Amino acid sequence: MERVAGKIMLSWGARRWAIAFGAGALAVLSQPPFDFFAVLFLSFPVLVWLLDGASGEPGAGFLRRLMPAFGIGWWFGFGYFVAGLWWLANALLAEGNDFAWAVPLAVFGLPALLSFFYGFATLLARLLWSDGAGRIAALAFSFGLAEWLRGFLFTGFPWNAIGYGAMPVPLMMQIDGLIGLSAMTTLTIFVVSVPALIGTRTEMRLAAALAVALVAGQTGYGLWALSRHDTPAKDSALIRIVQPSIVQSAKWDQAEADRIFRRLLDLSGMPASDSQPAPDIIVWPETAIPFLLTENAGALKQIGDMLGDGQILITGAVREENSAVSIRYYNSILVIGDTGEIVAAADKRHLVPFGEYLPFRDVLEGLGLSAIAALPGEFTAGSRLETVPVSDRLHFLPLICYEAIFPGEMTAAGPPADFMVNVTNDAWYGDTPGPPQHFRQAQLRSVETGLPLIRSANNGISAVVDSSGKVLAGLSHNVIGAIDVQLPGSLPVITGRNAKNVLFLLISLVFLAVALVSRRKDDRKVRLTDKP
Repeated sequence: MERVAGKIMLSWGARRWAIAFGAGALAVLSQPPFDFFAVLFLSFPVLVWLLDGASGEPGAGFLRRLMPAFGIGWWFGFGYFVAGLWWLANALLAEGNDFAWAVPLAVFGLPALLSFFYGFATLLARLLWSDGAGRIAALAFSFGLAEWLRGFLFTGFPWNAIGYGAMPVPLMMQIDGLIGLSAMTTLTIFVVSVPALIGTRTEMRLAAALAVALVAGQTGYGLWALSRHDTPAKDSALIRIVQPSIVQSAKWDQAEADRIFRRLLDLSGMPASDSQPAPDIIVWPETAIPFLLTENAGALKQIGDMLGDGQILITGAVREENSAVSIRYYNSILVIGDTGEIVAAADKRHLVPFGEYLPFRDVLEGLGLSAIAALPGEFTAGSRLETVPVSDRLHFLPLICYEAIFPGEMTAAGPPADFMVNVTNDAWYGDTPGPPQHFRQAQLRSVETGLPLIRSANNGISAVVDSSGKVLAGLSHNVIGAIDVQLPGSLPVITGRNAKNVLFLLISLVFLAVALVSRRKDDRKVRLTDKP
């Protein structure tokens, strides 16, 4: 191991960047659909050894001396994001070749930008670097900070945060409900980086003991948390999730609109099994209705005719809002009663840049660019997150598409939510790692909030997830069908959003303190060595 570490530390030039790129790409195997978390114990020690050898040119300026460390992190991130996000290009080709020119930007451009966060992390870590376990603490602190920043800067894109790789099953997910994703990411990077000390034989035992204690704590807490999980109440609502599995190229084809709408109605109106009553709530996916309801007078009547007495439909739809000045379109969730009347609505607040709206619109439209999924026009963001009522006793937290990937945005105004509804359309991404990655992130929101998740996706993955993150029932990718499941009960959370932020801050400060103390010890050794 020492020999391998030495070769990696002494690598130079293109070979050095290639090793960093490969280590980052390898780390993606820890994410869905692979869930091979052990690979992180290879990727991050390589990153540590690369940083061990990241020395700048003697006599160079301060920033130039740090550029090798930044470059290592950037190439590591570039490998991670190219391997983990290449499937975004599928969205550009889902409805034809109009956006084929942008495929290289999706495959390489976005990863190149996201890699700056990892470059920042390794640069900061190198400033705190030392010879012992302190450098592992420095890397954990710096990467945790960088991943936290990635969650909200420039509208945020916390997709595939490293911490997800350490939570492949509900047993390992429970700790996320206690400390949150940011703290989990920080601790994960410390644990998976510890094997780097085997290659340098410095403070290995202490760091390894702490890593084992952290993993044992995660597992032990998971066992305890799962043991306290409540079963669903007998009088809870019966939910039917509909998955129509419409090909994206046909979704907005007006020649297909009647067929699509009929499939939704047929799946929703299927008779219940002999052992179950009719569902209380039916859920359709994001933008399920392939036209504007205000332009189709008979559609709401057909929905009302399909619904039985007291039944409710929750559906994704494009909502139009007319004013004297303009027409605005919203990506929305509508609640429709048994008379065909829209009784509540919620609009998507966190829109996808370049997908649902065009940043710097005045400039980019002049260049002939447009948003990819802006149908029938560019979407407008909703104002704030509020719970939505479906009855006097039930309210849900609306999450439209990738709003479910933001753990810090699960706090809503209004009465407390009893469950979450995540409607999405992952047909954009085809049969790629994108849909499983998206589902895993939504799954973790249940653990963090203590709320069950009702997820309806156009072509998968649709599922009911209880508040411990367990999948109770689901429909896999490309399946056409519907499932009926009793709504699970919610579970009070131990730590809320603010408490999780405090825990993340405290954990980060502990690692920062360890890194600073270790760096100071190294500096003292150098001064003593330099004395005549």
